[in-house]
Amino acid sequence: MHIAYLMNQYPTISHTFIRNEIAALERQGFSVLRIAVRGWDSKLVDPVDTEERSKTKYLLKKGWRAPVTALAKSFLTSPIRTSTALVRAISMSFGSDRPLLYHLVYLGEACILRATMHQHGISHVHAHFGTNAAEVAMLAKEVGGISFSTTIHGSEEFDKPYQLKLNAKIKAARFVVGVSSFCRSQLYRHADTADWPKIHIVHCGLGDDYLNAQHVSYSEKTRLVCVGRLCEQKGQIILVRACAILKARGLSFEVLLVGDGDMRAEVEHEIAFAGLEHDVKILGSRSSEAIREILSDSKGLVLPSFAEGLPVVIMEAMSLGRPVISTYVGGIPELVRDGVDGFLVFAGSDIHLADAMERLLKLGQSEFQAMGAHARERVGVRHRAVTEAKKLGDLFLEHASMES
Repeated sequence: MHIAYLMNQYPTISHTFIRNEIAALERQGFSVLRIAVRGWDSKLVDPVDTEERSKTKYLLKKGWRAPVTALAKSFLTSPIRTSTALVRAISMSFGSDRPLLYHLVYLGEACILRATMHQHGISHVHAHFGTNAAEVAMLAKEVGGISFSTTIHGSEEFDKPYQLKLNAKIKAARFVVGVSSFCRSQLYRHADTADWPKIHIVHCGLGDDYLNAQHVSYSEKTRLVCVGRLCEQKGQIILVRACAILKARGLSFEVLLVGDGDMRAEVEHEIAFAGLEHDVKILGSRSSEAIREILSDSKGLVLPSFAEGLPVVIMEAMSLGRPVISTYVGGIPELVRDGVDGFLVFAGSDIHLADAMERLLKLGQSEFQAMGAHARERVGVRHRAVTEAKKLGDLFLEHASMES
């Protein structure tokens, strides 16, 4: 079966789970055409992503004239359907946090998407994330000749479901995937009950590079790692304040922040203000292989998020036998069991976070190894890419058979 995958930006270091999913589908016999709106000139730190980019087609690579030209051509060849799609694009702008012009550009991108798919003989596209990509896929369906499905991750989609017209996207999709039970429950909130049967759970999956990786069963180092964009939802400011509490208690530790983002300057200021320059270090973006090595050489992962879907880096750390400290938000408690695979704390509490970090740093060897073994076993059962992609592949085949 030939299908297309649509992403707003691809590939990126934070989307390795999409790469794993595509690879697993291709091993099942699917032919996957990768399509992204942008990302052809972004900086990549992972050689595998560089290879992946060579396989990807980009909707805006020829500039902003391309969607205008595609839209004009679509009006000439399919005036009725394109007019219907135009009405839908205008309706998507009502209450949106982006003006009408953006939605007209999405319509132009949809015309390019439809033409690209027809050129390759593909009639179904799967969009990752329920934001721009899902709207482009939905508008391409309106223009005609294709169907679409989408994977919703959160938390952005659930922060502004009405601005993103989540209900309309669910209604128009052939089927919708949530990455956790929590995600499915939020989709139920914003979907008509008649559309609930089309909503399914498919977890993000890890590839063999993590699931089969050798791991150090115990580390004497008092090093914790935080991997994620430096942004408001990840809670790194709370982490720095928890580190200040640990230092006041006289503990020796090192915390490495892997990632970059809009809040880097604020995080750096917080580190300097607390006098933690020698204890907390920002490493910036790293490749998947480098992150794997950093996690393996640590005591565990700490991710004090305020809002999440279900972060893949938690799965990655657990697969390496590293306990995880995180928060009771999103789908995280579905994977991490407090006191078994790591520790869960209330989001936004620097004191509770510091307490959990101290507990992890003081674990004895046997306790640490038992917790790491539980983590490895759990993620191997719940988040294996080949298993989860099989669920998604079955959905593609089921809905393809309904069309024929």
